[in-house]
Amino acid sequence: MTLKQPSQERGAALLVALIMLLILTVLAVSSMRGVVLESRITGNRAESLRLQAAADAALREGEFRFYGPAYLRDKLEPSDSNCQKSNTLQTNGANRPCLLAIADEADRRSFMLDPLAFLASSSAENKTGHDTAAAGDTDVVTWMPYRGREAGNNNATSADFGAYWNTLLISVGEDDATALNAEYGAVMEGRGTYFYQINGQADDRLGLQSTSANVYVGLNN
Repeated sequence: MTLKQPSQERGAALLVALIMLLILTVLAVSSMRGVVLESRITGNRAESLRLQAAADAALREGEFRFYGPAYLRDKLEPSDSNCQKSNTLQTNGANRPCLLAIADEADRRSFMLDPLAFLASSSAENKTGHDTAAAGDTDVVTWMPYRGREAGNNNATSADFGAYWNTLLISVGEDDATALNAEYGAVMEGRGTYFYQINGQADDRLGLQSTSANVYVGLNN
């Protein structure tokens, strides 16, 4: 009886299997990287939207502070007491805005272009939203904390970020002031049209701006 010797395997099938396994591994890793990247993009987008929502809410409170005829002088002249955390919303609707006092024209322009960067590099004691969060109720701050538009509804943000706001009375040249408030002595009496820049920001990371033109009939009316 003759025994037949088994033929030696040359390993071709094993090599093909290893190559296929390598290809599948590469495809799986690439797919995982794509999923991770997509998740990061989605997360960043969602965070950006939450930041924008918080900054927009703060911006609306800054605009809301100018509603109504009360405290007209506080809407025309900056006051440290109006930029304290104790300046809360009032149930009677007589609210005061936080007007920043920036005298130098070049500084005003820099502030209007980028309020966050300008204040962060300024010499103010409380110059960021995080500084405001740590400040006392009677400390002067450059960013007022968002409290919503209803008295007693403190920190009514829909996001997990700190939201803050401030405002600036936009000065105009002498010729512009005369054209807007043509009647003699109107500016001294607080009569005419006044322009404001309102800023809202979230977590010292994202800022929004708006401008408004308010018409006042005078301090004695």
